Amino acid sequence: MIYYTIISLYLLALLWIGYQKSDSVKTQEDFSVAGRSLSPWILVGTMAATWMGTGSILGNAGKTFEVGAAGFLLPIGGMLGILVLINVSGKARASEKLTVPQIIGDRFGDVAMILSVIALLAAYLVIVSYQFNAGGAVLYTIFNDNLGSNISLDQSTIIAAIFIIAYTILAGLLSVAYTDVANGILMITCFVIAFPILLFQAGGFEGMNESFLAKGLPNHMSPFKVFTFREILNFCLPSFLLILGDANMYQRFFASESVKSARKATFILFFAVVILESLIVANAWVSSSMIVDIEKQSHVLIYAAYNFLPPLLGAIMLATLIGVIVSTADSFLLVPTTVIINDLYMKYSKNQFSEKSIILISRSMVLLLGIFAYFVSRMFAADTTIFEKSLYAFTIYGTSITPSLLASFFWEKASRLGAIFSILSGIVSTIYFGNLSGLDAAVVPSLSISASVLVLFSLIENQIKK
Repeated sequence: MIYYTIISLYLLALLWIGYQKSDSVKTQEDFSVAGRSLSPWILVGTMAATWMGTGSILGNAGKTFEVGAAGFLLPIGGMLGILVLINVSGKARASEKLTVPQIIGDRFGDVAMILSVIALLAAYLVIVSYQFNAGGAVLYTIFNDNLGSNISLDQSTIIAAIFIIAYTILAGLLSVAYTDVANGILMITCFVIAFPILLFQAGGFEGMNESFLAKGLPNHMSPFKVFTFREILNFCLPSFLLILGDANMYQRFFASESVKSARKATFILFFAVVILESLIVANAWVSSSMIVDIEKQSHVLIYAAYNFLPPLLGAIMLATLIGVIVSTADSFLLVPTTVIINDLYMKYSKNQFSEKSIILISRSMVLLLGIFAYFVSRMFAADTTIFEKSLYAFTIYGTSITPSLLASFFWEKASRLGAIFSILSGIVSTIYFGNLSGLDAAVVPSLSISASVLVLFSLIENQIKK
């Protein structure tokens, strides 16, 4: 009963906060970038909770179950990307924009902007779709597998999708940012408390080693005996590229109260992500040593919360996992909504709209995109893991948008044609190499082509203009 109670109260609290904040939404900036009012600590909380989503608590945790201590290498790409973002955050905030395509469009023109919108929508709706899958899987695992309810997986996914869409509609980033802080604090607290409990139950590191040896997994205690350097690059580069161009991060930079706050928050974020990602992998690693059989590896933390932790702590952890999925999903749903409304609808429509009308249209767009993302979630093959889905979305976004976005800040010679063909080549090459060699081998050639095309066409166009 405690699991039902804690999870229900937690989700109701999220809806209550969203409802309370909905009255504060008066303009598009309130809905999209929280009125540009977020302090550094609120920014840290919302950026951490957004980045530490399904890809971490299901994707990286599930991969850790498979590879053992080598899982500690998986988050390195995102961590390194945040270090680079420290130098980008202030420039982004100073631009006074609302979206990433708007930055690209102002520098490289409308064609580049529209192509970046297409790439963003393709990647982000995939990410939203697997957040729905993940939310449904968590609910199903908790209530059906562990608590004996009759709810089906499809029904669980629908419930998760409805909740996420409704929560996003209420108050946009204004509500998301503050609940993200609560999610982040709870997540750190839960994982810090859970780790020594799990380690004790596993018999310490010696007991873990014996368990892995008994299962025929002698390399699970070492982070350096599983992956080749090329495999590490293929796993880490997509997340590195995504976070450098992630519209969610830039949306939070835009929402900062000042340029200084954006830089400070990004600096602190690095340490927060290092701690959180390491805790997630560590808890999954220890738990995997005690699990003999599990239907889906990505559910290792869900299994551990229910089977290895005291009921109250386990219930809070499960509620937190759901909250993190909700937080990530609504962020990735809010960004394409803002992009469509701001960069397409308002830019090319000849009609004049009041702020009230724009907010209503934005909320309607959240609903439409949410429904579309749900059908995308149904299209994915059942045997496609969260890790593989996130790798695909990260790669297509990172190789198409990130090079041109960074060039807009740091390379004066980057040109309109260079950006256009770079974005196009990033999309096409990711699809081509993903089908040819698999998603895990697509990122290096796709990035190489996209970056090379950006440089080559920029130099050619600059030479022609001379």
